[in-house]
Amino acid sequence: MQSTMSEPKRIAVYGPESTGKTELATRLATHFRAPLVAEYARERWDAQGALTLEDMLPVAKEQWRREDEAVAKAERLVICDTDALTTMLWSDLLYGTTPDELRREAEKRCKNYALYLLLDIDVPFSPDPQRCFPDPADRGKAMRIWRGALDRRGLPYVLIRGDWAGRERAAIAAVRARLAVGPNHEGSGGL
Repeated sequence: MQSTMSEPKRIAVYGPESTGKTELATRLATHFRAPLVAEYARERWDAQGALTLEDMLPVAKEQWRREDEAVAKAERLVICDTDALTTMLWSDLLYGTTPDELRREAEKRCKNYALYLLLDIDVPFSPDPQRCFPDPADRGKAMRIWRGALDRRGLPYVLIRGDWAGRERAAIAAVRARLAVGPNHEGSGGL
């Protein structure tokens, strides 16, 4: 589904693991009083104890369903704590392949976002049982992969760097700039 003028704008909080995506997505949703689409992969991992290649397409489909449901109910903005490209990138990275349907849909759906907020790896790694790459060289490789996916597709993004407070300020400014939203529009149930 392509984004239309009347459809709420989708903002993807995006990047390698342990860069503060979930926290930032939650804060943006609160700040702009917008629906938040949480990361389903984390929920499924917690329920199952791990994910396999066979989980990738069901994870993606449930994420898409939740995102589309939020968009259908939202007024002007939806904050997404992941996107289809991320699921595809993780599948390729962890399993060396991606189910064809997931790859096709990821290529289509990535064009639906008004903006990607690419979170840099310039913050300390926070250990978590779901995280794979604490080594700085691996984190750098992941950053190149995630950024390259946006660059190759010509997708709109802003690199978000710095400490936690700076990231939040930069992300709010990026969303405002992309959506041409003034401060007087915040807090009114939508943008």
